[in-house]
Amino acid sequence: MDSIQLKLCDIQGRLFERSTAYASEDFIRDFMNLEVAEHLDSPYNKLQWMGEEYLLDELADEKTLSTDGEKYAPEVLYWIGYLYRYWACTRGEKSRRIYRQAPAKTMNRNYMAFHTFDPDVAIDDLIEIHRQRQKA
Repeated sequence: MDSIQLKLCDIQGRLFERSTAYASEDFIRDFMNLEVAEHLDSPYNKLQWMGEEYLLDELADEKTLSTDGEKYAPEVLYWIGYLYRYWACTRGEKSRRIYRQAPAKTMNRNYMAFHTFDPDVAIDDLIEIHRQRQKA
C-alpha cells in the first residue's frame, strides 16, 4: 500500500464515520453498490480527492438515504469504511464484490474481534467466513 491508497482508506473511513445520521446497514449497502464507490474503485478519479463531505453529498444525490434503522457507533463505521477500501486497494476487488462477501451485518458482528487485527488478517478471516457460509 502506498501513501495515496492509505489516504483513500482514511477518506472512506471518515465518510462512513460521518454517516451516523443514517441507518448504517442501508448506508453501507447503498454506498458499496452505487456509482460513488465505483469511482473510488478506479485507478484514478477526481472524486477520490473531494473529501468525505463531498462524497456524502454525491451519495445523497444518487440515492435517498434512510434514517430509519440501527446506527452503528462511529468507530465501527470508520473501521468498516477503512477496511473495505483497504480490501479494494490490496486485493483489486470492486466494492460490490467485497460487499457481497462481507455485508454490513457481518462487519458489525465481527468488529470487536477483528478491529485490532492487521487489515490483511481481518480480510482473510472475513473471506473465510464467507466461504464457510457458501458451503453451508
